[in-house]
Amino acid sequence: MRCCLVVTTYERPDALACVLGSVARQARSPDEVIIADDGSGPATAEVVREFAARSRSVVRHVTQPHEGFRAGRIRNAAIASSDCDYVLLVDGDMLLDPRFVADHVALARAGHYSQGVRILLDDDATRRQLALPAELPGPLAPGLGGLRRGYALHAPQVAARLRRVANSFVAIKSCNQGFWRKDLVAANGFDESIRGWGSEDKELCARLENAGLRRQSLVFAAIAYHLAHAPAARDSADANRARWRLTLRSGRTRCEAGIDGHHAG
Repeated sequence: MRCCLVVTTYERPDALACVLGSVARQARSPDEVIIADDGSGPATAEVVREFAARSRSVVRHVTQPHEGFRAGRIRNAAIASSDCDYVLLVDGDMLLDPRFVADHVALARAGHYSQGVRILLDDDATRRQLALPAELPGPLAPGLGGLRRGYALHAPQVAARLRRVANSFVAIKSCNQGFWRKDLVAANGFDESIRGWGSEDKELCARLENAGLRRQSLVFAAIAYHLAHAPAARDSADANRARWRLTLRSGRTRCEAGIDGHHAG
């Protein structure tokens, strides 16, 4: 199974460098790493160049002009540029445990998509992590958010047993997800008419579930840590949430503006 890791980013090169450092330390390297860049400047391009020069994976930097929050569109462009069997989505502020890719690949199942969790780091822990990016925190490290610190325990056999039960308390978030590429292409990926922060990931997953796929949530595996940052503007949150709920009611399985606009195969 060939696996692609898509990393979204926008104008946060220090965090991206830290994240890509964790990608470089994966026990199972992704076959491709695609930086899905929503219009960042030259500092981000330099981070990508430095990573590509030493990476064991094929590395591509996919960009678009920055015209507000268009995470769905740039993810579609990245997915369209790959021909790998399996696609992992993470954000450019997610530090990956060395077993992250291996866990996702081992736990992938036909007819399912995978939802991972994120362990929140507070501001102090984020500053420490950016200063010492090679040293990932563990379950007892200071600055880990609330009860989620327990997710830092690595127990993939437990994860395999809990992956359906965990759906009831793990939220859908595109910062840590795994999909069969053929399923994304059938759904036409993210709906690019949904712009601004919020619910574009939930709306995609609603279409996948309308088509008969099932979610499996991974806890105690595919571990990832979220670097703190100021929240994005929520101006579009209510409208985007309404679009997601409409998809749930309508039963639709495919969007109009999606991957096929980027020549997906």
